[in-house]
Amino acid sequence: MVTHTRNLCSALKPSKVHTPEQWAANAAVPREQLGVRCLAQGSHLSRGIEGGESAGYSLHSNTQVQLSSLVSTTQHSLISLFAQQSRRHLEKITSVGPRPVGSKENEVLTVGYLLEQIENIRLEAAAGPHQLTVDVQHPTGSFSIDFLGGFTSFYDRVTNVAVRLEPKGGTQHLMLANCHFDTVANSPGASDDAVSCAVMLEVLHSLANQSTPFHYGVIFLFNGAEENILQASHGFITQHPWAKQVRAFINLEAAGVGGKEVVFQTGPENPWLVQAYVHAAKHPFASVVGQEVFQSGIIPSDTDFRIYRDFGNIPGIDLAFIENGFIYHTKYDTADRILTDSIQRAGDNILAVLKYLIMSEKLADSSEYRHGNMVFFDLLGVVVVAYPARVGTILNYMVAAATFIYLAKKASMPGRRYVRDLACATGVAVLSWFVTLLSVLIIALLVTLLGRSMFWYSHFYTSICLYGAAATGKMILIHTLAKNLYYGVSVLGDLYFDVSLLLWCCSLVWLTQQGLCSAYVPMLMVAFPLVTRLLLAKEFKHRGASVKYTVLYLLGLSLPYVHLMFLIWVVFEIFTPILGRSGTEIPPEVVMATLVTLATVFLSSFFLHFIYLVRSTKWILAGLGSVFIVMFLLMSCGLFFPYSGNPHSPRPKRVFLQQTTRTFHNLQGQVESQDSGLWINGFDYTGIQHITPSIPEINDSIRTRCREDRPFCGYPWFLPVKFLSKKNWYLPAPEVSPSSPVEFTLLSKEETSWGTIKMTFSAKGPSHMSLYLMPHRGASLSTWSLGNGTPQFDLSGEYFVFYSHGIDAPTWTFWFEIQVQTNNHSGMISVAIASHYFFGPDQRTAQLEEILHRLPTWVFPSFWVSTYDMYRY
Repeated sequence: MVTHTRNLCSALKPSKVHTPEQWAANAAVPREQLGVRCLAQGSHLSRGIEGGESAGYSLHSNTQVQLSSLVSTTQHSLISLFAQQSRRHLEKITSVGPRPVGSKENEVLTVGYLLEQIENIRLEAAAGPHQLTVDVQHPTGSFSIDFLGGFTSFYDRVTNVAVRLEPKGGTQHLMLANCHFDTVANSPGASDDAVSCAVMLEVLHSLANQSTPFHYGVIFLFNGAEENILQASHGFITQHPWAKQVRAFINLEAAGVGGKEVVFQTGPENPWLVQAYVHAAKHPFASVVGQEVFQSGIIPSDTDFRIYRDFGNIPGIDLAFIENGFIYHTKYDTADRILTDSIQRAGDNILAVLKYLIMSEKLADSSEYRHGNMVFFDLLGVVVVAYPARVGTILNYMVAAATFIYLAKKASMPGRRYVRDLACATGVAVLSWFVTLLSVLIIALLVTLLGRSMFWYSHFYTSICLYGAAATGKMILIHTLAKNLYYGVSVLGDLYFDVSLLLWCCSLVWLTQQGLCSAYVPMLMVAFPLVTRLLLAKEFKHRGASVKYTVLYLLGLSLPYVHLMFLIWVVFEIFTPILGRSGTEIPPEVVMATLVTLATVFLSSFFLHFIYLVRSTKWILAGLGSVFIVMFLLMSCGLFFPYSGNPHSPRPKRVFLQQTTRTFHNLQGQVESQDSGLWINGFDYTGIQHITPSIPEINDSIRTRCREDRPFCGYPWFLPVKFLSKKNWYLPAPEVSPSSPVEFTLLSKEETSWGTIKMTFSAKGPSHMSLYLMPHRGASLSTWSLGNGTPQFDLSGEYFVFYSHGIDAPTWTFWFEIQVQTNNHSGMISVAIASHYFFGPDQRTAQLEEILHRLPTWVFPSFWVSTYDMYRY
């Protein structure tokens, strides 16, 4: 249906005359529906049919009349037509199921669909002012990356579908728009990242049918190996001939399912890109705070942005959906969960920004505009505020100077010991923070010891009621006690406002000195309260904390506080789901309690002085204490179960299940030992605590112990994350026998003239394999055939190599050299290789199926078959 409609609409080109009867004869599409679709393709974000011949179209007069009459009755349909077309692409791409690299679903079916749609667009736009070129790339390469502790990646014949759209005269300057269509195993990947590819197809269609030639061109890169830790983007930017002409990029990603897409990374430097987004985006949503948090490494994730930045040395914009990260990378990431409004919004923004950039002269010579960073943030998604970081630095210091002048003027007033009082009050405030944080962390520890970790995972409000009530009550109690030691309540109220101002100002100065653009947050939290206070000084002096004063005070604080609350919401929106996949070593109660306490401290800062203005706080304390006690009792009784299998609002527990066969060889090449089992990783702090009642044989009696003399403890880790999940379980199970077992061979072993031992290997197996190298004591790796030639990211004496390939890849051959300082009776090095069968018949076994059926509905198992073979040399 989509193809037919586009072919019909392509008839609306110069010198083409078609009547409605001819259109209706060419396709079984209702005339009204056809009019809407053609109107959208000709008018949506371009000229439109309303212009008739003046827009460059030659139409029959009757056709013009009938089409014009359709305009007024179908405007509401136009708003969502882009989203409807994108949704069709989304549903088609996800209908094939999970798309791991190397699978038919990824390498054949999805690529075939993309090429079909791109060809339709090419044919439709052939008569226009632009040309469209398609190239399917199958790169092979290797690189090292400091992600998850650091490892080296090798890829062979992965897939990129690159589409170049440019004026027919050609261009030497290109924008790059990037999405990925591959997925992790066991997830349909609607949000990550099929929806971005669907939107990009429609953006390509809209741009290709523009009647005005662009100044520059766009490459639409549909990359097929991002979930393999950014391999396909590396293959494109380091090997494709078009890559040298790319001047900037937009990367479309997901850390959640739907919602608003947020700009969370820009640059490096190149403030003109942020300015382009601010100027062009129809629905802006951006935060430099998110950029600095993400780039700090706190969030265990990465995107193709890093590859284009580090290996391509080009600037860009990174956008991602962030809402509902609970179902990110799970079976619940389906097309029906992505709202049409989210698709429309993303399409509007991306199309507008791309159009702006490819018409901008700055794209051709961006080096002239590359220096400096930008401070940027949006106000409730309505407008984006952006200014150069150097301007922000000046502004920050001006606000800080005004604050210190305000405090110095008070200190210079005769008859007062203002400085001493301010120092004492500041001490009380800081002490209240630490005591509050310590008290809430003790509660978090108690919750953990009671076995109720993550009780808030499916009921977020409970964390606010427990930790928020405790934090607020503790702070009010401390300040109430401090208040009772003084006289002159109104003076203390005035003093504690100054304390909050001073502390925010100190954080402003410190963040500015660190060069962090996020310093704008304390700048707002200083500037607005200071101005509000100065304007209300007379009112407060004569009437105290009157109703009028309170209302005006709250109005003055509204803008910075609303923005601060919005940032706090984003933090919880991102970090709450992450705690469900952050491994077994990070106690989630400590993290959640800390976040809630910090949020309480920040939000209460300019309201502390009201404690010293009111007569009594006993009723407030009684209310908070009651909320805390009731919530603690309900939590202790187990009323709040962490997980939910409710299909409308799932909060699944993530579990990795691998049925594996492990074989260990000695120095003589003989099999030393062999076993098989179900290797189980529960990727959150609760481990298997809640699974054991359903499957009693999975209990702590089968918990594994790390064998330090075996590479990566002797288990088939898919990624080098053993430091995140040190608790795992191994249930004996029958041996696995995949139809295409791994073939691992030592091809040669020779001593070089420079005193090293060079060992060459070959490996042939499934699309995903992990190579582990562990030099023994007295030996070290000096060079190898991977990455840049130098072994990198020694993980406690071990090296991890991530390998993947597309279809019809040759045997993998690699070598490394070992420098031996002292002889060791146990040999020079232990080499292990693990194979991972993520799709096809080899992915499942009868034992896996039996365990899967016994798991509770609130568990999401990511499962596959694997093998582990270790050799000593």
